[in-house]
Amino acid sequence: MATSSIRVDDEGGIAVVTLQHGKANTLDTEFCQELIVRLEDVQVGGHRGVVLTGTGGIFSAGVDLRRVHDGGPGYLEDFLPALSDAFLSVFGFPGPVIAAVNGHAIAGGAVLAAACDRRVLADGPGRIGITELLVGVPFPLAALEILRSGFGADILAELAFLGETHLPADALRLGLVNEVTAPGNVVERAVEVARKLAEIPAAAYAHTKAQLHRPFHERIAEHRTGDDAHVLELWSSPEARAAIKAYVDKVLRGQG
Repeated sequence: MATSSIRVDDEGGIAVVTLQHGKANTLDTEFCQELIVRLEDVQVGGHRGVVLTGTGGIFSAGVDLRRVHDGGPGYLEDFLPALSDAFLSVFGFPGPVIAAVNGHAIAGGAVLAAACDRRVLADGPGRIGITELLVGVPFPLAALEILRSGFGADILAELAFLGETHLPADALRLGLVNEVTAPGNVVERAVEVARKLAEIPAAAYAHTKAQLHRPFHERIAEHRTGDDAHVLELWSSPEARAAIKAYVDKVLRGQG
């Protein structure tokens, strides 16, 4: 099965879901909606686990800020809920989900990695980090709770406030990833991990995963409506729009 944004391949019962959206696998409304559908298809298709990976040297560079800048508040009204729903589709998948982080996982890309059960990072120049506040926008509640689950509450404030990105050795030391492997081996190793976890009876795995995630899902369910409205307001504010424009002009326009 192939699309312009996501490819799904079967590796002995493990679905390898490859993000291939533009040059940097940036997240926009259509991509987020497609990811939700693809994971639903994988679930009903009977796959025993999922490996989520990117293409080239980028897992995902996060939100497509050009689309945010150009689309304005009207675009954000559709995009921000789709973004949270996409994160939750990974986080809530009942079977094993392993991130084969083939390169940079920045901002929303790091959230996607955090939403997975385990993270295998390719050794090399790829960096992982959450840079939202450096751009001038807050995290949606679902993203923050997923980061809290995946990376741990103790380090989350430092990651969020400083917005630093980390090379593989530091990412492993900080617990942002579970292991580092050679770039050519990252998908193969992630498939091995997924197969190992898929040996656990599916119902038992799903129930245990739901138990582990329950506090985070409960906080999201309780507070998302009000918090999402406030996040939309903040992302749509003149201050945030000016900060996004400055970031786009400084960092992104020079990339072509």
